[in-house]
Amino acid sequence: MTRVPYVAVVGPGDASPQELQSAEDVGAGLAARGVVVVTGGLGGVMEAACRGARSRRGRTVGILPGEDRGAANGWVEIAIATGLGELRNGLVVRAADALVAVGGGHGTLSEVALALKLRRPVVGLGTWEVHGVEHVSTPEEAIDRISALLLQSRL
Repeated sequence: MTRVPYVAVVGPGDASPQELQSAEDVGAGLAARGVVVVTGGLGGVMEAACRGARSRRGRTVGILPGEDRGAANGWVEIAIATGLGELRNGLVVRAADALVAVGGGHGTLSEVALALKLRRPVVGLGTWEVHGVEHVSTPEEAIDRISALLLQSRL
């Protein structure tokens, strides 16, 4: 039995319109390939990625900072309330096999750094210039690259 890959899509809650569109496209493309999309469960990039995934009938998991599952955006299928605040970023990364960073604030930077420390593949779309992140220019390139990296890591 083949294990379904989980990919975290991370980025700012106060994302730009371009970041929102990119995150939605990434979420949709990942779902179309059968990937479970993991996010921090709130707004901005997280909501857009979940909306994109659900538009393709994909599965979404939101790992929330607070104690209320009801705080998840409306596109989260499985909400996990942690009560951990920003520390939940570590759970988002640990729950995923790979990470796509779209845009980014300091929370995104922490997720990118932890993913790299854990040797998870990281693809960046308009995010931090960090050694180890594979930067791409379009959502389609992000989907293709993360898919290739997931295949390589299974070998």
